[in-house]
Amino acid sequence: MTGLIEIDGSSGEGGGQVVRGALALSLGTGRAFRVDAIRARRDRPGLRPQHVAAARLAAAMSGAEVEGLEVGSRTMTFRPGMLRPGAHESCVATAGSTALVLQAVLPALAGLDRPSRIRLRGGTHTRRAPSFDFVARTLAPRYAAMGALVEVELVRPGFEPTGGGEVVVRVTPSGGLRRYEALADGRARIAAVRSMVADLPESIATREIDLILETLSLPRDRGRVVRCEGGPGNAVSIDVETSAGVEVFTALGRIGLPAERVARNAIRDARTFARAGVPIGPHLADQLLVPMALGGGGSFDTVLPTSHTTTQARLVESFLPEASVTLVESARGRWRCTVTNG
Repeated sequence: MTGLIEIDGSSGEGGGQVVRGALALSLGTGRAFRVDAIRARRDRPGLRPQHVAAARLAAAMSGAEVEGLEVGSRTMTFRPGMLRPGAHESCVATAGSTALVLQAVLPALAGLDRPSRIRLRGGTHTRRAPSFDFVARTLAPRYAAMGALVEVELVRPGFEPTGGGEVVVRVTPSGGLRRYEALADGRARIAAVRSMVADLPESIATREIDLILETLSLPRDRGRVVRCEGGPGNAVSIDVETSAGVEVFTALGRIGLPAERVARNAIRDARTFARAGVPIGPHLADQLLVPMALGGGGSFDTVLPTSHTTTQARLVESFLPEASVTLVESARGRWRCTVTNG
């Protein structure tokens, strides 16, 4: 299949998701693309450091030719070569999210027949991005269900605004991703609560844990304080267990935000999801579409699709004309996503 795929970077979600999704699909299909009006409606339009880091990593893995790869660029052209498994590294100079950089390369690496190892430096717990905990306990097991072992190691956490975190990701594929199914059966329970504090008083974490356990009527053994170096920073996470695995909901502390407020933010998101009775949360849904489209397809039940999910669906169909992504409301507040790839 030849031809340059033209993408309007201001459409749909209109942010970095367009760039990351295009990179992931380009690596997986070998198709080149050009994206214009990158983040055109954002306060600081154009590529940000984490987008540049993701594109550089994708280019290094595939020997790609790239134009417009610099911070602030509103147009980028990416022509991939042959994807090469092995050892790779990426560093975001700021607290840019390592999880978002990983999104751009993981689906394609998981579909190969040889293992890879990626060392990522930057932010591990940052706003508007999946946390390390989400990647480790929510996303990685879904790849395992599709046939690719993804192991993630937190070497050092990195919080805003300084970053400085480090994550090692090992991908052991099995020669192709299998079909994925995760349909609702109504089961959901709060399985665990963790509060991480890095170079901050442990009392912050204790207050968060106490409030969450009391509010959700959970026994003491469901809560755990995690102390580490690499801060200052604080992140509280709640694991919601469903029939398809664990969904992690993370809330981040910051200067001026009381620990109790952080805890309530996590409670709100976890409780809303648990009441929906579906196995796939709003942030996992968009991350499943690309590996499912590159692999064996499948279907899952989720909540109301986010703009990230609908944007990812359109990108899948642009790179894979034989594929389709359908999102249908099957019951009030419950949506079924079906991915076919011809």
